[in-house]
Amino acid sequence: MSEKFKAIVIDNQNEKFTREIQEIDISHLKDGNVLVKIDYSSLNFKDAMILKDGGRIVRKFPFVPGIDFSGTVVESQDDKFKKDDKVILTGFRVGEAYFGGFAQYAKVDANFLIKIPKSLDTHKSMMLGTAGFTALLCSFAVKAKEELLLGEKVKDVLVTGATGGVGSIAIMILSKMGYDVHAVTGKKDKNDYLKDLGAKNIIDRKEFEGESKLLEKGVWDGVVDNVGGAYLTKILAQTKPGGIVALPGNAGGIKINTNCMPFVIRGVKLWGIDSSGSSIKRREFIWNEAAKLIDFSKVQLFTKEVSFTELLDVYPKLLKGELFGRTIVNPNK
Repeated sequence: MSEKFKAIVIDNQNEKFTREIQEIDISHLKDGNVLVKIDYSSLNFKDAMILKDGGRIVRKFPFVPGIDFSGTVVESQDDKFKKDDKVILTGFRVGEAYFGGFAQYAKVDANFLIKIPKSLDTHKSMMLGTAGFTALLCSFAVKAKEELLLGEKVKDVLVTGATGGVGSIAIMILSKMGYDVHAVTGKKDKNDYLKDLGAKNIIDRKEFEGESKLLEKGVWDGVVDNVGGAYLTKILAQTKPGGIVALPGNAGGIKINTNCMPFVIRGVKLWGIDSSGSSIKRREFIWNEAAKLIDFSKVQLFTKEVSFTELLDVYPKLLKGELFGRTIVNPNK
C-alpha cells in the first residue's frame, strides 16, 4: 500500500482560506481504529459550505472534508470489522471534526461504520449518500403516523426543496410507500423530472410565501421540509390533525415564526431529522430497507460522478441552488 494518497485539503492561515488537491502521508490519519480505502463519497450542502469557507463548522486546519463515504476496510483494530469488508459512513462529525471522505483513504472509529447490506454496493450506497439516508429517515418519520402512532392512514405528503438530493429521493420513496406526493419547487423546467420520480402534483414554492394564519385548512398528512424558515410557518398551519412534519434542513433560514395552535389543537408533530447522530441500530435498519424502496436506475439519471478537480468547480453551484440531483465523488478518477 502506498504511503501517500490524494485528498482535498482546506486550510485557513492568516485569514486566507484555501482548498486544493494534495498528496498527504497516510501517517497523518490519526483518528479512529479502522483504515478504509475509499471508493466513493458524495457532495452534500454541508460539504459545499465547508469547501467554500469552512462553513463555521471546521475548527482545525489543515483539514480533509467530506461527510460521507463508502469503501473497503484495509486494516482494522476492532473485531467488528475485518480486511475487505465493504462499509458505509455518514455523519458522526466526520468531515467536520474528523478527516473525511474527500480522500482516497480515511481512518475512523469502528463505531461510525456499518457493513454494506448485500442488496447494495459501494457505488449504490453513495448514489444515496447522506442525502438518501436522510430521505429514508424522513420517509419513515412520515410513515410513523400510521404505524408507530397508530393514526389515520397517510395519503397526501408534501415535499419541499423537491429537486435537491433529499427531496428527489424522498419523492421516490414516499411514492413507493403508496402516498400521493406533492412536490414544491421554483424550477418549472423540472416538472417532468419530478413526476417521473413519482410526484402526483407540482406546487410553485411562491404559494408558501407571505403571512400565514394561526391555522389554515388541513391539507397534508405528512411533510418532508428541506427548506425551513418562513415556509415552515405556513406548512405547520396546513398540516392535518396528527400529521408529521419531518424537518431535515434549513436552506430557507433557521428561524420560524409560528404558534402553539398546530401542536395543541391538531397534535401536529415536528420531527427533527438528525441524520448525523442516528444510532447504529437505526442506520442498519434504514440501509437494509433502501434497496426495497429505491429505483437505482432512476437515481442514476440524476446522478453525476465527478473527480476532485471537477468537485472544486461544481460545489459553488449547489450553494446557489443551481445544482439538482446527486453528485458522487470518485477519489480515484
